[in-house]
Amino acid sequence: MSQFRKAKFKDLETIVDFQILMASETEDLGLDKETLMSGAAAVFEDPAKGTYYVATEDDEDENVIACLLITPEWSEWRNGTVWWIQSVYVIKEHRGKGIFKAMYEYIKAMVEEDETLKGIRLYVEKENTKAQAVYERIGMTAEHYKLYEWLK
Repeated sequence: MSQFRKAKFKDLETIVDFQILMASETEDLGLDKETLMSGAAAVFEDPAKGTYYVATEDDEDENVIACLLITPEWSEWRNGTVWWIQSVYVIKEHRGKGIFKAMYEYIKAMVEEDETLKGIRLYVEKENTKAQAVYERIGMTAEHYKLYEWLK
């Protein structure tokens, strides 16, 4: 049974490695490790940017098998904060075992308990149909918005 916790700074290298693997697997994209290391470290240095959560194998606090990042978005429509799930990665050997579903339930329970938190959102690469199927199975919907972006 997996355990979940806020990531610690000592998890930084693992999180960065997971993000490099995720970008390669889902978008055939190579990320610059130095830039990613600085960006991920910034989350630990400034909690307003977000919070990483990790799943560990059984009670082994050191054996990280999955991660995700929560970033806050203020919603004036709801007068509260919506949490965005980003940077999801589960190592291949642990996929299909309900790790993400359990992490999602862990996050969802925190949102349900806190009156200032109004919901959960995430985005997914449009070709990543496996992830989309997982999100739909856990009760998330894709019916409200399309995501548009401009990135420098």
